[in-house]
Amino acid sequence: MMTPAHARHAAPGVAVQAAARLHLGFLDPSGSLGRRFGSLGLVIDGHACDVELSPASADTWLAGDALCADEIDRATAHVATLRQRSGVRQPLRIHLRRVMPVHAGFGSGTQLALALGRAFAHLYGLDLSTATLAEWLGRGRRSGIGIAGFDTGGLLLDGGPGGDGRPSPVLARIETPTAWRVIVAEDHRAVGLCDDDERRAIAALPPLPRDLAADICHHVLMRVLPGALADDFGAFAVGINQMQAVLGGHFAVAQGGSSYTSPAVGRLMTWLCGDEAAPRAAVGQSSWGPTGFAIVDSAAAAQRLLVQAQQAGVLDPALTLSTVQVRCQGATVASLYPADATDPRRPITQR
Repeated sequence: MMTPAHARHAAPGVAVQAAARLHLGFLDPSGSLGRRFGSLGLVIDGHACDVELSPASADTWLAGDALCADEIDRATAHVATLRQRSGVRQPLRIHLRRVMPVHAGFGSGTQLALALGRAFAHLYGLDLSTATLAEWLGRGRRSGIGIAGFDTGGLLLDGGPGGDGRPSPVLARIETPTAWRVIVAEDHRAVGLCDDDERRAIAALPPLPRDLAADICHHVLMRVLPGALADDFGAFAVGINQMQAVLGGHFAVAQGGSSYTSPAVGRLMTWLCGDEAAPRAAVGQSSWGPTGFAIVDSAAAAQRLLVQAQQAGVLDPALTLSTVQVRCQGATVASLYPADATDPRRPITQR
């Protein structure tokens, strides 16, 4: 436990905004090459978690109408943990202004936890790294993408957890070409696996063969990362699609026999991909879905492909579609001042 900080004067208030991430896939989910999991991921604009903390005479919770009870319960548990670990128990006004769709593949749980943790630390002047906050709040036990993305944004590759409780080490961070865009397809009729269901599903899966894990690592190292660095979209797309094909087949047994939790998302992504050797997009499902992604080389390409998909009859009208940019900066933190003062949001830096 940290030394109690009751004597500290809290800041007037703090707001933190954390962006969504897409989980593009594991390197070696079975550990056949010596280290389990390892992840490739991408931070995007479009969805975000916004929280505000400020001192109060008694604990007060405010939440948007769209927030579900699960997220409020999670936030309550996180605040209790932060108080217990830090020794700071002063009453708070806690405003959950916005959260991401839950169990949809955006990393909503990790971003909510880290946003609350960073706001709490900033409010009371606690020198806590994002890695420490993640450990306190039980995040990053398989993938480190959400933790690294909170600090830096961008395209991220981690090496998987090492079993010492620390987040997965970041092996690479790349700022993708500014022209690239991501088509995000959401199906609100479906929900991805989470919590106990997710743990049981992973435990029941057969081991991914070593040669397939090696194939994923090869494509990531020799196609995905160089493609993103050199603006070689063709190489990048082939690498992502191969990775998703292998992992989709592996996880299909836990998803009703399909690579996609949502059949509608699957139809659209398959069509958007096009030719295997010269794909139109880098496509796949983020984590357990149901959200699908199609990364393309320009906004014009995204618009053209969506028009063509509708004409081809593969675009289910129930899907929610958006075209977003890759976010190459981390979460933002801002002190809350009176209305006549200003304090622009600034990115959180790696600590």
